Order: sequence, then structure tokens, then C-alpha cells
Amino acid sequence: MANAPRIHLFQMLLHTSITHTLMAWADPADGQLDGLEDYGYWTDIARTLERGCFDGVFFADSPATHAVYKGTARPSVEYGVIWPNHDPMPLIAVMSAATKHLGVCVTMSTNGTSPYLACRRISTLNYLSRGRVGWNIVSGFSRAEHLACGLGKQVEHDERYDMADEFMEVCYRLWDGVPQEAILADKAAGRFADPQLVREVDYTGKYYRCKGMGPVLPSKHGRPVLFQAGSSGRGMEFAMKHAEVIFAIQNHVPGMKKATAQLQAQARKHGAPEPRVIFGLQPIVRSTEAQARRRVQELRERVPLEANLARMSGVFGLDLSQFDPDRPLSDAQESQGSRGLMASAMTNEKGEQATLRDVAEQWALGPTIKQVVGTPEMVADEIESIWRETGCLGFNLSPTTNPDSVNDFVDHVIPILQKRGVFRREYEHATLRENLLGQD
Repeated sequence: MANAPRIHLFQMLLHTSITHTLMAWADPADGQLDGLEDYGYWTDIARTLERGCFDGVFFADSPATHAVYKGTARPSVEYGVIWPNHDPMPLIAVMSAATKHLGVCVTMSTNGTSPYLACRRISTLNYLSRGRVGWNIVSGFSRAEHLACGLGKQVEHDERYDMADEFMEVCYRLWDGVPQEAILADKAAGRFADPQLVREVDYTGKYYRCKGMGPVLPSKHGRPVLFQAGSSGRGMEFAMKHAEVIFAIQNHVPGMKKATAQLQAQARKHGAPEPRVIFGLQPIVRSTEAQARRRVQELRERVPLEANLARMSGVFGLDLSQFDPDRPLSDAQESQGSRGLMASAMTNEKGEQATLRDVAEQWALGPTIKQVVGTPEMVADEIESIWRETGCLGFNLSPTTNPDSVNDFVDHVIPILQKRGVFRREYEHATLRENLLGQD
């Protein structure tokens, strides 16, 4: 079965008091708020995911607190809407140290740091983990991030990707500047490296400059696996150039199929390989379907409308307090935020425009992420069905409360997928790239 098609799975997390479900920190079942000051909380999750043979953990990241709704960050702070903004990088280190096979992927924005320092951080982690790190490259849509990182204003949508293209060009030069054969480690001769083979980077572009040597030894397991999540036209163009795997978010199967078709068209246009796509899903598993449906309602009822609108305003780059929540959400306003997520949110599975209140209710548990609700058998059925219908590589799972969401899925759904032969029973390889893409 090693070469048979199978579902690939990541577990999405955030290093804050929630993952995607607003007010999760207030749920009696949730342990993440206490886990913010406990390495053991995160290493336990990592070991559970490795027991479940997940490809990896996938840290989303919002580096700064949204302050678009009513022009203030107060609602975000009051309800813990992706605040605090703890750095996920330390968790990549401890979770990889606690496991042997689990991939560890992190979202790192091209804002707020130089390409040199970003390359140094991500490459060091990949070297230490022996090839188990993935980098989700984002250009950072949040106005709050741009202001917090010293850019002075929100950078316009397409220019962000122009900057990110240049950012990655510097990273490639740093990686290519230190080839494997340059490292001699010849103890007898006293020669660590051949300086003739190590190339200094001397780059001057419109946005970035870099002059220096590649800072990290080349891993024999290769570079970090590159992910990208842009779904606008310019975002997809960036993905065709840089991404090995594309993370896409759609809240229904027709949207997933449409997104896949758009990505395939972009690949043909740019002469890129067939895109490998993972979609976000949010499983909610209980012993009976009725219990699972009640759990969904219980989680939604806890979330104030203002908390939802604060998050949505930050993501869309548009103050939603100026709109009637009981009218369809219009795309008439130009957004400098996440255009892909905004477009995905505006219509339901039937292609009908959704009201702002309806969208907010959906976003209470996860932004534009399809929920898969029911018994373990029902959840396994739907996951397999979506996988076959969309032809995607697999899924990035968003929990509601933690660690029970992870435990429930690993203990009750994974064995069903394994029994059906659509999910691995053990890791075949040691690196993320090999396990996910079948490449050395």
C-alpha cells in the first residue's frame, strides 16, 4: 500500500488562546489557555499527532492584533480574538524535539524581518529536525501587522506579493550559496569548508538588500518544504512560482473544486507542475450525530457577534461595523486584506450571497473552513468523499477546543481511515518532503 494514493493530514494550530474557534478559551473542555505557559501541552499534542501518523502540525500565525473593526483593537482584546500573539517558532523546536517523524510547519510572514534572518531561523530549525520543517510563506494581509512591524501603513495587495517575490529571491540565493559539497569537515586536514564553493550573496533589489554568506549548513535532507496560501489572482501567481504545496480555504465542496480548477489553470498558464492542494477542514466528532450537532450550536452560541466582526474586519481589511448584518455581504468595496477569503465567504454552497450575520455565524468556529460533523464513521466518510471528489492531496484540520479535538480525531477517526486503506499506518520515511511528496 506504500505507493497507493492516500490522504495526507496536518493539524492546524495557533500560538494564542484559541486556534480558529472564537471564545474556545472559555470552554470547560479547552486547555490551551493554560498551555500557553506549558511546553508539555504542546509536546503532548505533537506525540498524539505522531501516534496518529499525521504528516505534520501546521502553525497558522497572526503576528499582530486586528484593529479594523470600529477603528480599535478593543473588541479583539476583550474577547481574545487572536490575541495574545505569541511566536510559534519556539514550539516548532520543542515539538520536533519531542517526535521523530512528525513534520513541523510554520507560517512566517515576509513582513517585519529581513530575508536573511528569516532564512536563518527556518533553515536552522530544518537542520536541527533533519528535514522535517515546512514554511508557509505569507505576504501578511493584516493592517495591524504592517503597522506593528514598522511599515507605517498597510501595503497594497499586489505590492505585498512583489515584495514577497523579491524576499524569496534572496532566500534562494542564500540557500544556493552553500552547496553540500562545500562542507568538508576534514579533521585531519583542518579544513571545515572549501571557500571556493561558498558564494557570497550580494543582492540589491527594489525592496531588499543582502550582502553576506549563507548562515546555516546545508541539510542533506534539503530545504524546508514551501507552502503558500494565497488565493487571489496575484496570490496564485506567487504560489505557482514558489509553493510545493498550496493550502486553500473554502467552506464547501463546490468552492474547493472551483479553487482547484483555478489553480490548475494558473499552473498551465505559468508552465508550473500540477498543484498539490490541501484544504482546511474542521472535524467535530461525537458518539452520535445529535451530540455533534449540539456541540456545534453550543460553541457558536458562546461567540458574540462583535467578536466575529472584529476578526472578519481584520481579515478583510474592511470595517464591517458600517454594514447591515442582515443584508448580503457585498464585494463592492476594494479590500487590501485577504481578497481570497472575502470572496470565499460571500457565497454559500448553493452559490447564493450570504448575509453578514450568516457569515459571522459560520466564522465563529473557523474562517471559511468547512465543518465535518457527526460520528467517527460519518466524519471518516465525508473526509474520504471530499478527498476523492476534489482530488486534493489532503487536509489541514482545525480544532474547536484542544487537546480534546486532536485526541478524539486520532483515537476514533484515524483507525477508520487506516482500516479503509486511505491513510498510512506507519511512516515510510524520515523527512516531511518524503512523507508528504514522495521526494528525497
